[in-house]
Amino acid sequence: MSSQLRTLAGARVLVGVGGGIAAYKTAHLVRGLVGDGADVRVVPTTASLEFVGAATWEALSHHPVLTSVFEDVEEVAHVRLGQQADLVVIAPATADLLARLRIGRADDLLTASALVTRAPIVVAPAMHTEMWEHPSTIENVAVLRERGLTVLDPAVGRLTGPDSGPGRLPEPEAILEASRAAVAAPRDEHGAVRRDLVGRDLLITAGGTREDLDPVRFLANHSSGRQGWALAHAALARGARVRLLAANVELETPPGAQRLDVSSAAELAALVAEHRGQVDALVRAAAVADFTGAERAESKIKKDESAGDGSDAVPAIALRRTQDILRRSVLERTESGSDRPAIVGFAAETGAEGISALDLAREKARRKGADLLVFNDITGEVFGAADNSVRILDRSGEEVARAEGSKTLVAHAVLDELLPVLPEVP
Repeated sequence: MSSQLRTLAGARVLVGVGGGIAAYKTAHLVRGLVGDGADVRVVPTTASLEFVGAATWEALSHHPVLTSVFEDVEEVAHVRLGQQADLVVIAPATADLLARLRIGRADDLLTASALVTRAPIVVAPAMHTEMWEHPSTIENVAVLRERGLTVLDPAVGRLTGPDSGPGRLPEPEAILEASRAAVAAPRDEHGAVRRDLVGRDLLITAGGTREDLDPVRFLANHSSGRQGWALAHAALARGARVRLLAANVELETPPGAQRLDVSSAAELAALVAEHRGQVDALVRAAAVADFTGAERAESKIKKDESAGDGSDAVPAIALRRTQDILRRSVLERTESGSDRPAIVGFAAETGAEGISALDLAREKARRKGADLLVFNDITGEVFGAADNSVRILDRSGEEVARAEGSKTLVAHAVLDELLPVLPEVP
């Protein structure tokens, strides 16, 4: 396994497919992994081939499919595939497959490869609700997570037949994001994802607020929420419990995150205030509007055409400042006399009137008083982009780290700097 790989580009990914009807979704996952530049080998269980045939996996991965330890014997496939993998993704993982992984069975090529690998393993369960909630499965998942495997929570929704509840396979894009987070995560001495946030609760805000002016129009910004989403995926991979406050984000919820949707700055401020005292860290990545309408018009604001001369009269729209959520959070923490939660702010800046964007960010770091401020210069196209470039400042404005690359890599860099400023575990 390459110790330098931090993205899926060039990574050797082993995709295990369990025997569940959700296997058809894994075809979209394989396509996404290949699209990210990964070299994918698919290892289906014999039962899974009843749902999706070998020809499909060979066409998508461009590699032959093996299922038995007695195939490709001269190459010792059951050892080689696991040893060479940079990442193992198992989707869907049935209740039976989880049990076999937990006790270390090696009775087919997939479980043998999982037993021999030292690469991070991402497991996406799918089964009926009763199976997922059975004490045996709960125990199996807990043990696998303790060993460093990333076991995603299944999605909630319609299952096979009329049943509904937790047990759906997460959507392929969500599994793909979890895979990116696992590849980019720091590793322990055995090569597994370092679970250094186990037992920690993080409150992460993401997206951009919308401030209604009338029933039709609103003030907004270009934030896509992708950096906040990457932070959530990275924190989950490292064992954290995540509450995600999503401001107008149209992305699949990271499996395992508690998601609460908001629209305006006032709604976001209220939820931050409600949850802030219950978490170890507040990571304020959402782009919050600085201004909102002084009053929301009850009907659509009309053009002023009363002059009748074709002039371009423009109605005046009064604005007022929104609450400074970051500064308020710092002040209320100070007033409480507590060191909880650790607070991380984000600052998107451009230079102005001879002052550099970095100097403005340094001044903001000192003014806001957060433990860390993640600064990025937004000159150019950055919103919605796959990559990011940031400098991480402490509360005095001094630079403590830089990160550049995918938003997943940036997310892990932020979490690396968060760890030393987290409050002590009670």
